[in-house]
Order: sequence, then structure tokens, then C-alpha cells
Amino acid sequence: MNHEVEKRIGKNLRTLREKADMTQDELACALQLRGCDITRSAVAKLEVAQRHLYVDEIILLKEILDTNYEELLA
Repeated sequence: MNHEVEKRIGKNLRTLREKADMTQDELACALQLRGCDITRSAVAKLEVAQRHLYVDEIILLKEILDTNYEELLA
């Protein structure tokens, strides 16, 4: 994936997480409870585009953060 796109998605993720009043740890725990093997550190890396985002994570993030794909990925 293009690094600029990953940076934009990471920024969107952080904004949506903060809007939901969640910490990185709380988001990681919510993902884990839904079967996603992810840590707080991995969430932090997603937000700064140091880790790729997987399709199953995108689907779960959309649900957990109560958003749509466009808001998350645009």
C-alpha cells in the first residue's frame, strides 16, 4: 500500500478512536475480544503508518468505532 495512504488512514483511525473516547489499549482489547490478534503497540503503529492494516481489522474497526468505510479509509 502507498505510504501516504497508510498515513492518512492512520490519522483517520486515531481521530475516530479519540472521537469514540477510547485509548489505544481499549481499542486493542475490543479487537481482541472479536478474535483479532493485536496489541496496543500494533494499534499505535497503525496510527503512525508503521504497520499494515489487514482486511479483517478494517471490518472490525468499522464496527467498533461505529463508522463507515469512507470515514475510515478516505
